[in-house]
Amino acid sequence: MLNSLSGRFLILTAVFVMMAEVLIFMPSVARFREDYLTDRLERAQIASLALLPGEMIDPDIERELLANAEVFNVALQRNSTRELMLSSPIPGPVAATYDLRDASALILLRDAMVRLVDSEPRLIRVIGYPSRQAGELIEVTMESAPLRHAMIEYGLRVLLLSAVISVVTAILLFLAVRRLLVKPIKGVVAQMQRYAEAPEDARRIIQPRARVRELREAEEALQSLETQLSASLRQKERLAQLGGAVARVSHDLRNILTSAQLFTDRIETSEDPAVKRLAPKLVNSITRAVSLCETTLAFGKAEEPAPLLTYFNLAELVGEVIEAERLAIGDHDLSLSEDIPAHLQMRGDPEQIYRVVANLVRNARQAIVGTGQPGEINVAAREEDDVWIIEVTDTGPGLPPKAREHLFKPFQGGARKGGSGLGLAIVAELVRGHGGTLRLSSTGESGSCFEIRLPMGDM
Repeated sequence: MLNSLSGRFLILTAVFVMMAEVLIFMPSVARFREDYLTDRLERAQIASLALLPGEMIDPDIERELLANAEVFNVALQRNSTRELMLSSPIPGPVAATYDLRDASALILLRDAMVRLVDSEPRLIRVIGYPSRQAGELIEVTMESAPLRHAMIEYGLRVLLLSAVISVVTAILLFLAVRRLLVKPIKGVVAQMQRYAEAPEDARRIIQPRARVRELREAEEALQSLETQLSASLRQKERLAQLGGAVARVSHDLRNILTSAQLFTDRIETSEDPAVKRLAPKLVNSITRAVSLCETTLAFGKAEEPAPLLTYFNLAELVGEVIEAERLAIGDHDLSLSEDIPAHLQMRGDPEQIYRVVANLVRNARQAIVGTGQPGEINVAAREEDDVWIIEVTDTGPGLPPKAREHLFKPFQGGARKGGSGLGLAIVAELVRGHGGTLRLSSTGESGSCFEIRLPMGDM
């Protein structure tokens, strides 16, 4: 219970009320002390009225009057003349004098706290104004022990009353918080748990019912979130089903196209001029179709395997990529170059990094060849602080705005006509698997540059 919101609110309420009562306690005790001393002055003044002017009072009666007033002597000042009205032997020296006539609140508070802390019985002198303007001042001498005892009793009553008020207030607030806040919050939590069991079920989306504005805003925000999440899950489920279907179709289509490639090899040997003219286009079309099927199947896997990190020579790996791409260039005026230090050792998965560089170089080659213009592709790498940087730069036509908008999204970020965008999506996934980043650092009419940043980590 104490770990719950309402339990902690109960404790905090009791503590805060007690703190407030403590702040009230000190002024209350000071006020009680002032009233106690004023009452002793009034009783002493009444006792002095029994003494007629010029008449001697019986000692027994005098002692009884002083005992009833709980003082040792009474002195009145009238017409600037001080007169001892009643007196009895004082058992010791006077320890302190308190003048109530012009005492400020701070002085009264200080004197009260000092008297409450001081447990030693002492004699004190108290001075004040007589009631009903019976003189200029009245002065009495009395013991401090009864005053302190009365202050303690009064303080205990105040503390007890404060405790009762604190408990009652805390309980009432506890019940109110449970009714107005905790219960609705628990309802929201229970609804979230029900929704989590079957988020595809639209009937489990929360319906805002709270009357408290803040809670209703929270329910409306949760309703919007659950609605979007349910729609997203339904969309992902449809996409997953579509992806499975596409993967199966791509698999079968790849097998068909592979067989078609075998027939095109024979068609190329034909002596028919029309066949010779159309065969290269047919071969290119079938090759692109096979490539699309293979990349679709590769992307359709659950996930890329975790990279097997090892040290390898990056210049040698890039050299292999460039040699493989040179075979695919044919007669086109396209140059491939690399600018990588021969000693650069890099930590990563050689197979995956090969695929990353090869995809970027292949995309650049296809973009330049598609323009029919000469071009150049350069792969550069360097070490910088705690990161390896690989840059693939080309002099191609640059990426169109639509391709830049959906650059690394499959089936959306294709940079050339007929492209699927799977290549860049796979490259981005492989780079993320190494803890790195892939970004398009520049693109335009003069070409494009992709930058790969791979962290060195613990060397």
